[in-house]
Amino acid sequence: MSKERAQRRLEREREAAIRRAARAAQAERRERRHARRRALHAATVDRVRLPAGKHTGLLARRHRQQTTALVTVLVLVNLVVWVVRGDWPAVLGALVVSALVYPVLKLLLFARH
Repeated sequence: MSKERAQRRLEREREAAIRRAARAAQAERRERRHARRRALHAATVDRVRLPAGKHTGLLARRHRQQTTALVTVLVLVNLVVWVVRGDWPAVLGALVVSALVYPVLKLLLFARH
């Protein structure tokens, strides 16, 4: 009877050791992954410095998003003109009109009254 208990205890200890080793290996992999992520972050994001005077607030972000959206729409309009009308005078005319209309559209669409 005691031999059976000793054998079962040895088996439980062996299984517990296997589980501990698996947890330790998983923790080591997790730590290596976090170390790689920290190193990559330090090498890329942390090295980027904002230019002096660059605004980073909510209003500045909204302003950048609005400007990007308007420029994207105007570029798409110019691409449509280029595809539909292949002649250079029409393409250059659309480009000039886009450049002249940009400040007007920006004022009309995004002005804070």
